[in-house]
Amino acid sequence: MKRIRKAVLPVAGLGTRFLPATKSVPKEMLTVVDRPVIQHVVDEAREAGIEHFVFVTGRNKAVIEDHFDMAYELDATLRERGKQKEYDALQKDLPKAGQTSFTRQQAPLGLGHAVWCAREIVGDEPFAVLLPDMLSRGCMSQMLEAYGRHGGNVIAVESVPDDQTHQYGIVAVGQDHGATFEITGMVEKPPRGTAPSNLIISGRYILQPEIFGILSAHETGAGGEIQLTDAMKRLAVTQPFHGLRYEGRTYDTGNKLGFLTANVAYALEREDLAGPLREELAALLGREGP
Repeated sequence: MKRIRKAVLPVAGLGTRFLPATKSVPKEMLTVVDRPVIQHVVDEAREAGIEHFVFVTGRNKAVIEDHFDMAYELDATLRERGKQKEYDALQKDLPKAGQTSFTRQQAPLGLGHAVWCAREIVGDEPFAVLLPDMLSRGCMSQMLEAYGRHGGNVIAVESVPDDQTHQYGIVAVGQDHGATFEITGMVEKPPRGTAPSNLIISGRYILQPEIFGILSAHETGAGGEIQLTDAMKRLAVTQPFHGLRYEGRTYDTGNKLGFLTANVAYALEREDLAGPLREELAALLGREGP
């Protein structure tokens, strides 16, 4: 069983749900408290032991590459002004030389196409995929533990109310092992009342490299895009897939409510912000009228 060393992060999306904020700023660089969303995702992967980050980018995303590079003028200014704490924090976040790769997805052809664009960098080894809109704590660590038990392919799942299953990719549950289970089927946004379970695919994957061969056919699915779910369904014919019930909460920062909720949740975990924020929230909620 090969170790999971690399992670693919598809960051080429246009972020149209956050216009006009994302007209010139990538949605992945919007901040949850004081860290860009993409930094939170990389933090999760690094803490799990991922060593190499493959960013699949698009036009106007160069600032993401700059964020994970040295900033000589800023570093020098911080040192000159005695801001050692801030300087040390930046150095701690900085990946080591050779730990990041960037490749372009020239056209918005879907998640499957974005993953396929990373094929030459990933090579012939299993890898992780982390959707940059989805924030979670410790999910990738839990997935690597599940991979160590089962091997093959692993998908993180979470439960949603039955009346919301039509909004997500849903998995069917086979033999249950507690925190993990065998996946016997996958369906993208099933019609109301037809979902095989209430467990949604929540944006974290461990996949075997054979997925690239399937994606290379460039077969389109829903929305005329190359869907990763379709490729996983084909791979599941010959390889095992397991679902991991993530112990935690995922925040979907790709929509406004999820983004705002993530900011509040992460701020409430900060000793320097939790108390004052609770006071401000109480004052806002206590006001009469809109």
